[in-house]
Amino acid sequence: MKSIGKYFILLGSLFKNRESFKTYFKLTINECVLIGVNSIIIVVIVSTFMGAVTAVQTAYNLVSPLIPNNVIGLIVRDMTVLELAPTIMAIVFAGKVGSNIAGELGTMRITEQIDALEVMGINGASYLILPKILASVFMYPLLVIMAAFLSITGGYLAGIMTNIITEQEYIYGIRLDFNEYTVTFALIKSVVFAFLVSSISAYKGFFTRGGALEVGLASTSAVTNSVIAILLADYLLAQLLL
Repeated sequence: MKSIGKYFILLGSLFKNRESFKTYFKLTINECVLIGVNSIIIVVIVSTFMGAVTAVQTAYNLVSPLIPNNVIGLIVRDMTVLELAPTIMAIVFAGKVGSNIAGELGTMRITEQIDALEVMGINGASYLILPKILASVFMYPLLVIMAAFLSITGGYLAGIMTNIITEQEYIYGIRLDFNEYTVTFALIKSVVFAFLVSSISAYKGFFTRGGALEVGLASTSAVTNSVIAILLADYLLAQLLL
């Protein structure tokens, strides 16, 4: 309960003694590059193979001749949009970006850089954490959109190259009974997951005490807690919005 209370107090302090809009805009753009653009390669690799594996394993389990092959495209589409793109990529996002945020802020804390900011009258939490949260909330949904596209494309390439499905059957499958709300649901989840990963990781890094060992522990704790929060939020959002 003490940690939860400190977490919400930290979130409340983000909006006190703020800097100018120009300052936040510049910091947020820099964080967008660090958080979003630098994560593109890992997102491309993971999402493409995720879709390819889903297509191949779905085809392997379609043993009944009564089930048409276009079901492969339908399953790849629904699994990607509803779960794989927003949730699995959020766990990857926590491992890459969350650990980086916690390590960066933890290092700044133990080297007294945050204390120096506060001595100069700058709200360290707002100056350092708010741009990271804004950048994550803005960039992660874009990464999810890209991951969904690449995952479906990966399933298409795997299906065509291994001759388990024809091009026409796969395209028919991904267009069959499409519900536009699933895309909206995925984007809502992506915003929530981005906020959880960035804020929890920032909290763990901001309150680091000790030395280099504690920075490593803070990074590990940030990823672990972020993944748990992602899974809990995933269940709650599915219950509330589906």
